[in-house]
Amino acid sequence: MGRRRPIPAQAIVANNAEEVTARGAPNPWLQAGGIAFLALYAVAILAALGWLFSNLHQISPQNRAIVSRLGAFNRVRGAGLLLAWPRPFEEVTLLPSSETILEQDMPVEQPQPGAVSSQSAGGDDESSGGAGAMLSDAAASIGNRLTGDAGVVQMDVKVFYTVIDPYEYVMQKAHLAPALVRLMSRSVVRVCASRDLDAILVARPELLGSASQLAEERERLRGDVMQNINHSLAQLHAAGAGLGIELKRVDLIATLHPDTVDAFNSVLTASQEVLQEIANARTDSEKTLQTANEDADRTVEIAQARASERLAKAQADTADVLQLSEAIKGGLDAGLLPRMYRERITAILAKTSFLTVIDPRDDAHLLIQGAPQ
Repeated sequence: MGRRRPIPAQAIVANNAEEVTARGAPNPWLQAGGIAFLALYAVAILAALGWLFSNLHQISPQNRAIVSRLGAFNRVRGAGLLLAWPRPFEEVTLLPSSETILEQDMPVEQPQPGAVSSQSAGGDDESSGGAGAMLSDAAASIGNRLTGDAGVVQMDVKVFYTVIDPYEYVMQKAHLAPALVRLMSRSVVRVCASRDLDAILVARPELLGSASQLAEERERLRGDVMQNINHSLAQLHAAGAGLGIELKRVDLIATLHPDTVDAFNSVLTASQEVLQEIANARTDSEKTLQTANEDADRTVEIAQARASERLAKAQADTADVLQLSEAIKGGLDAGLLPRMYRERITAILAKTSFLTVIDPRDDAHLLIQGAPQ
């Protein structure tokens, strides 16, 4: 057996001191884990605070907010600071205020070229039995409105409205635009069918007799369309399917179809040409009438002048005869007749080429040669 080697006491004390020092020193992994836990805890607290205040909103004056709690409408708040429970407990939806004016257009519809071509191709099919032609007519009539006097007009409508019921507006917001366009189209069709073409736009300027009445009807057109649309909105609200809006103004632009415009322009041009020809004919007739009146007056004046001359000449020629007749009747001058005979017979006989003198008291037969043939 070997002998044990004795260990000095100083070596034992030194070893114990080293073990105690190693046990008292901190572990770096434990320190890193503690720091990470504190950071994660702080981040969780910040995330919780951010989530808690995530539904904090500043509502502008032109908007208002409706708060839904667990899917059900809870309250409506106006402009200002809004604090709601975070999602998914409460949901905040912004919508226009009651004073904000919104607008919706209904432009003039135009037929799509693809639809028209496909419908025309369908009309070529003999098995369709003419259905293609009907579809083509329907496609061609898109955007046209029929008036009460069988006229055709196109209407571009723009409406301005406000939100009066926030709950209905939020419920119907996804369907608001198409529903409003259909109501606008329906109202325009009804209003156009209840009046003539000239009560919608100035199509025939020649109708001057009822111009003031037609102008008043054109002024009432927008009011009638707006009243009709609001009436339809009230009916929807009464039926439980309201849109939550009310119209404040309606703008209308009524136009004619391009083909109709060309036809009206042709008719108007023809009418103007006819009126111009009528005016020219009246001018020519007036000129002819004036010329005829001048000629008639000139002819009458010439005839009167000639008649006066002939009358004066006849009076001058018969003055001696009248004087002789008065003298014979009065028995004033018995030798006047022979004297005048002697004065005038010479001038008369001087105009003859030859003269045959016979005795009036001779009863013998006298033969006078006739004029040569």
